[in-house]
Formats: sequence, structure tokens, C-alpha cells
Amino acid sequence: MKNQYITDILKDGIETKSEFAIKFKKPPVDYKVKPGMWFELRLADKTGEITAKYWGIDKEKTQKLYDLLALGDVVFVSGKTQEYPKGSNTFSISIDGIEGNLRKCEGNEYVMDDFIATTKKDIKNMIEETKNILSTIKDIHLSSLTESFITDKKFLEDFSSSPAAMHYHQNYVGGLLEHTLNVMKICESLCKLYPELNRDLTIAGAFLHDIGKTKELETTSTVIDITDEGMLIGHTTIGYDMVSKKIEKLGTFPEILKLKILHMLLSHNGKQEYGSPKVPQLPEAATVYHADECDAKIDIFLRLKREANTEDAWIWDRKISGHVYLR
Repeated sequence: MKNQYITDILKDGIETKSEFAIKFKKPPVDYKVKPGMWFELRLADKTGEITAKYWGIDKEKTQKLYDLLALGDVVFVSGKTQEYPKGSNTFSISIDGIEGNLRKCEGNEYVMDDFIATTKKDIKNMIEETKNILSTIKDIHLSSLTESFITDKKFLEDFSSSPAAMHYHQNYVGGLLEHTLNVMKICESLCKLYPELNRDLTIAGAFLHDIGKTKELETTSTVIDITDEGMLIGHTTIGYDMVSKKIEKLGTFPEILKLKILHMLLSHNGKQEYGSPKVPQLPEAATVYHADECDAKIDIFLRLKREANTEDAWIWDRKISGHVYLR
């Protein structure tokens, strides 16, 4: 097991000696006023990510080291954590080309579980809970639509193993299933509180809202990353396409119902600046948006509080662009 995780080193001046996976790398750059080169890596483990900067002296050796490293490789890092600017809660690892160490690890030097986290909840139980909620949908068209996904073995496998995000919330194997089930449960409660809501439409929208993430994100042996399709198109449009194709295969499907469910996918992020092509125009769409936002925000606040490595009363974090009170 690793002796240090990223959450253990998020403090200025920490001596760092541990293994991390390479998320991305930036090519070497010459120093401006002295001989040598430096390059930047983005490192990750199951607790988070951090930037590392390698400060080389010999240009040829620095370039050679850089060329030896590939995305997804696990490297041993010996360096020191720095906070910059001070008080920003933004950290990076500085690796001195003389006193520090950066090398590629062999397969017997690490275990995969240190780099990709998995939901702490039981995946089989969450699948059953999801199926049970979907079985309560009475509308024959929405029931057929959701059933066409939940009975698709390939989709269910991807849906059960995908993360909900790269960085923000439930960013671990099984995170998408966990998040979706939470959103469905929140929507169930809201439907009880507001009986005028179309419960069938709300629950179906909650189940389908993030299915595009099964193709937007991919999990390798060491890192969670975004696919080309995810980067260029995005999970909202991918999900819209997935649902449209399923509806087309079903044959008879009321046009207005089709437009409503597709609108819910396109509006589930709430605002255009958040990536929604449309803003919610149905009470059911607004319900799914707020349930989605609620679960994501609570998850990230709890995680930030749980993983805060400080004696201060609060931290500032760029994930939420704000403060979290810790006491």
C-alpha cells in the first residue's frame, strides 16, 4: 500500500515520497536565465490530483526522462509540497532534479486499488434499488424506455462501473450509479411533497439524466479520464442521442412525451453556462435539475470537509469556488 496519498500531502512543506499515476504531462521548457529544463505532470491517486514540477539541470537527461513517461504510468516521486500562492489551498509537488527523484515504477511496486477508488456502497444492491424504483413507473411508454436501458447488459455494466465525474462529485467506480440512485430517491421525496408533479416523468428523467457519462468518461487501470467523444460532444448530447435512438426502436411513443423527456436531458444542468443547451421549462425538469445539483453539492461539501488536512476553521476550494467551514 502507498505510504502517502494526495490528501496526506496537501500542506505546505510536506516531504513527499510515494507513488502516483500520471494523468497528463506538459513538454519540457527551457529555463529563461540559466541552463536546464523543467516539465509539468498532473498526478493522481484514488484521493485526488496534484500538479508536480520537475526541475532538471541537464537538458538531455531531462528530455530523456520526460520521454520515458507515458499517460497512465505509475511513478515514484520524491519532492516537497508547496502552496502557491500562500493561503490559496492550491498545492503542487516540487521535484528537484538533483536532490529529488522521479522514476517510472515496475508493476510489482504498486497495487491498482491505490489509484482508482470504488464506491463504498454495494453495487448489486444499488442496481436492485434502481430497478425497484423504475418498476413503479406506470406509464407504459416511459416504462418501456427505462426498461430498454436497465435490461441492456452492456449498458448496465458500463452504468454500474462508471464514475459520476472526473473531479467534482462521486468520482470513483460505481459513482454514476450511486449518484443516479440518489437523484431518483430525492425526486421520489419531492414527488410526495408536490403531488402535482408527473411522478413517472420525473423518475424516468432522474434515471436517464446522466447516462451519457457512460461514454463521456473512461476508467483505465490507474486514472479516470475523458474520452474523445466526451470532450468533443459531452455527456448531455451523448445522452440525448442514446435516448433518441432507444425511442426510435420502441416504435410507438407519443411525440410530446418524447419532447419532454429529451428536454429533461438537455436541461438537467440547469443553466446554459453550466453546459445545458436548454434551461428547465417543465416542473419535472426543474425537479431533476435541483435533485442533481443537491446530490452533487452535498457529496463534494462532505468530501472536502472529510479530507481537509488543516487545523484552520475553514478551507477555500476551487471545486466550489468558495469556503467550507470545518468545525
